[in-house]
Amino acid sequence: MKTNISPEKREQFSSEDVIEHAKETKYQGFFKINEYHISHRLFNGGFSKVLTREVFERGDAVVLLPYDPVNDSVVLLEQFRPGVLRSGASPWLLEFVAGMFDEGESAGEVAVREAKEEADLDIKEADLVPVLKYFSSPGGMSEYIHLYAARVDSSDVGGVYGLEQEGEDIRVQVFPRTQALQLLEKGKISNAATIIGLQWLALNYQKLQTLWQT
Repeated sequence: MKTNISPEKREQFSSEDVIEHAKETKYQGFFKINEYHISHRLFNGGFSKVLTREVFERGDAVVLLPYDPVNDSVVLLEQFRPGVLRSGASPWLLEFVAGMFDEGESAGEVAVREAKEEADLDIKEADLVPVLKYFSSPGGMSEYIHLYAARVDSSDVGGVYGLEQEGEDIRVQVFPRTQALQLLEKGKISNAATIIGLQWLALNYQKLQTLWQT
């Protein structure tokens, strides 16, 4: 039966409305896959049957949007991504700075560390601007993304960086904001976090310029 429920009146479910009957680790390597046996509350009342779901426990990550308000430009990284191979598209993607949490790190500390490791950018936690947080693919992955913007001076940015021990080979490039948005419009940027960040920047770049005006 079709029902229309206003956002103000809709029932709010939470993690307390889920019953975890069992959880088993099916794979443990650099990442982990857990198999959950769960049931959850239903919108029409009662609980679902016991469902079996595999979840890729990738860990949380930080994405950094480096923006130069003076030159109105963004810093993008190009690197190899094996997850693209199945599609047949080029596995070298244009992306923002990104990295996973180490033990005990805050999101700001991850942003500062990864900016230096991946692009030789020196930023400070105090200069980070929170953009948003989101689940990258909650149907089968637990990863939670923390997206920030940070002011940079792009006039002397560029080169190849990355940690050799992690097999990183990262080309750092500077694009005018308008050109980056054109690449996005043409489908040349296909990394989800970068798409979200650039769309946010398109709406908010003037706010950043005002915030960071010297």
